[in-house]
Amino acid sequence: MSVVTDVEGLYRALAARDARFDGRFYVGVTTTGIYCRPICPARTPMRGRCRFFRRAAEAEKEGFRACFRCRPELAPGGAPLDAPSQLVRRAVARLEGEVPQGGIEGLAESLGVTARHLRRVVHAELGVGPLELALVHRLGLAKQLLRDTRLPIAEVAFASGFSSVRRFNAVCAQRFGKTPTALRRTGVPRGESGTLTLSLGLRPPIAWSELLEFLRKRALGGVEVVTDDCLFRAVRVGSRTGHLRARLAASGRAVEVVLPAALAPAVVEIGARLRRLFDLDACPDALAARLASDPLMGPLVAKTPGIRLPGAFDGFEVAVRAVLGQQISVGAATTLAGRWVERFGEPVETPYPGVHRLPPTAATLATIEPSEIASLGMPITRARTLRLLAEAVAAGRVELGPGADLDGTRAALLAIPGIGPWTAEYVAMRALGAPDAFPDGDLVLRKRLGDGVPAAARRRAEAFRPYRAYAALLVWSSAGGG
Repeated sequence: MSVVTDVEGLYRALAARDARFDGRFYVGVTTTGIYCRPICPARTPMRGRCRFFRRAAEAEKEGFRACFRCRPELAPGGAPLDAPSQLVRRAVARLEGEVPQGGIEGLAESLGVTARHLRRVVHAELGVGPLELALVHRLGLAKQLLRDTRLPIAEVAFASGFSSVRRFNAVCAQRFGKTPTALRRTGVPRGESGTLTLSLGLRPPIAWSELLEFLRKRALGGVEVVTDDCLFRAVRVGSRTGHLRARLAASGRAVEVVLPAALAPAVVEIGARLRRLFDLDACPDALAARLASDPLMGPLVAKTPGIRLPGAFDGFEVAVRAVLGQQISVGAATTLAGRWVERFGEPVETPYPGVHRLPPTAATLATIEPSEIASLGMPITRARTLRLLAEAVAAGRVELGPGADLDGTRAALLAIPGIGPWTAEYVAMRALGAPDAFPDGDLVLRKRLGDGVPAAARRRAEAFRPYRAYAALLVWSSAGGG
């Protein structure tokens, strides 16, 4: 097990219904054939009847069916550090969104390996193959849509990634022991007609107010509005556009997202993007344990329990925002970003005041002359950098999506004139969700950690590995820049 190596320790966590372990292991009960999350409200089974699994896919491979009380499909996923190798981490990140064209062969090709090698390493490290991981993820989403929404069953099937309703019916009967219609009867649809409500699980605690405040200061004008408790934004996924609202559930164990039913075909991708934006797969206890003993970090972690690394709904947005923010204040960069959206974005209708634009795509920005970009109020050199960045992203030379190669993306960014180490590390932190990224050239980090010297800040930050990005965020927040 990646969390607790001894079975007795796992059983103690199960008996205590310890929320810190939610999504980090599952228990199959041999007498019922059901598998549960460690927070399941059902009576704790006897030790001799329990089998423990790292992933839901492992339990299902062994013939266990998902519990209808604790609903394993709502559990948070594994943190980036839980996957032993970068290849497996990248594969899992992509499988949680849309599987590339060509299935596993296409996924393997996009990762630069053979399908055989990908199957072998994923199975060796996670206990199941990539196809099984993808299937369990899609079934979990389908079960949530069936129980919590009013979407027609055919739309649920296609939104969950199944190619036919017949295949969907057969897999549901095999894995759940019920037809999709029977699964729906046990659910309680939420929200108004024409909308979907998704529940994205997390491990408490979560510093939700602090996370929203960080995003509020950097919100793209016209695209998103952030209040004390909600995020509203316009969305584009492929050719589909719409809007969403996200807020923390009253339980503190999930983020609830409301979006129009018309976005159902993109719901897999939207859910994956929001998990990255809010860092919902983080393990707050592991972070706190690593940083608590440090004389600087300890008090900061204690002051902000459940801190999350703000990610990106769209990696290109964050990369543009990082370039715009070079050598100017956060407020000034936010103003520039709003002009960028207003000039080059597209209108979209939403029910939310202040949310009325879609941000420009990389393909769009790549066609705009640097002089026109510079007219927003920036040096021509920075405008050229933005144009080159857009060209590189549009051409696929810079990957800013899930499963991107971290070192490759850093190198590709640094090859663009006008992008230095600070920008590359900031993009790695947010667009790629790299928990150990560290922009040592940042002025605040240099002052607080290295007496103004980047090398000294870098040496001091060695004590924070593998959570240097979180440490940087804590330092920024303590300095009033979070």
